Amino acid sequence: MYTLGEFIIENRDNFSFSTEALLRLFSSIKLAAKAINKEVNKAGLTEKIGSSGITNIQGENQQKLDDFAHRVFIESFKSRNVVCGIASEESKDFIVIKGDQKKAILNQYIVLIDPLDGSSNIDVNVSIGSIFSVYIRKSSNNLSLGLEDFLQMGNKQIIAGYIIYGSSTILVYTTGNGVHGFTLDPSVGTFYLSHPNIQFPNIEKMYSINDGNYARFPEGIKKFINYCQEEKGDRPYTARYIGSLVGDFHRNVIQGGIYIYPKTALSPEGKLRLLYECNPIAFLTEQAGGKASDGKKRILDIKPYKLHQRTPFICGPIGMVSKLEEFMKK
Repeated sequence: MYTLGEFIIENRDNFSFSTEALLRLFSSIKLAAKAINKEVNKAGLTEKIGSSGITNIQGENQQKLDDFAHRVFIESFKSRNVVCGIASEESKDFIVIKGDQKKAILNQYIVLIDPLDGSSNIDVNVSIGSIFSVYIRKSSNNLSLGLEDFLQMGNKQIIAGYIIYGSSTILVYTTGNGVHGFTLDPSVGTFYLSHPNIQFPNIEKMYSINDGNYARFPEGIKKFINYCQEEKGDRPYTARYIGSLVGDFHRNVIQGGIYIYPKTALSPEGKLRLLYECNPIAFLTEQAGGKASDGKKRILDIKPYKLHQRTPFICGPIGMVSKLEEFMKK
């Protein structure tokens, strides 16, 4: 059974950039994941449960574990001399990390993170996660990082993944050569390969949407929901919605289903963040044989214009997403 490090080394020919840098990067991610996993598992016994009383840059109540996860990731990346800049859903501006100039060739990565996705579920002990997205900086090493280093289209990602904290803790990632999952063995603190070559199954089984907002959805979304609920062929599909993107996506990519977070009358630009949530999950979706769209166009081809940009988001098996796009066109 491969450990995460062994798997990276074994598959080093499938990654176009430095293997040493990749190992350093995942060393940071693993360190942060284990620290967050530890706090999540004992959240009900500590003072880290509940709201921090702070409203974050998104205009949302920040949970205590949101802030903890944010700080853990920042410190973990700082310690490995592999990341030159970080943008976090919890920060207004990007963060520049000064690395060892002698190892500048390793210090090329731009990381965008949602430190704790689905944090509103913390208090009720439902699966939550962390999402990460990695790019190569665009600016020269001898220049300061600029906003253009972070506002790259999703098709420029070189790595994307997430960690889901549930009945077990699983790290899932892609470097553009398939999607692979590694489960944490807490007795030894090691991630072992448990889900090789994850692909959407060839079944259309479920749909995931908060249909409490049904009245505010575009007509095309309403018609697709009605289609999912019809008694015809292999329908009706099962409705499953956790309210954590990582939790919903992980279930759907394993069992077969579509995830939908459309724009609404109250959120005309959508609700999910393009850079921190949609781009990395879209990269994983395509690598798992699926499709990711805003209802009209490919997510990975959207040109971002600000750090906290939002977008409608649909991802899942190609057939289901294409069917939804048909309803949107009509």
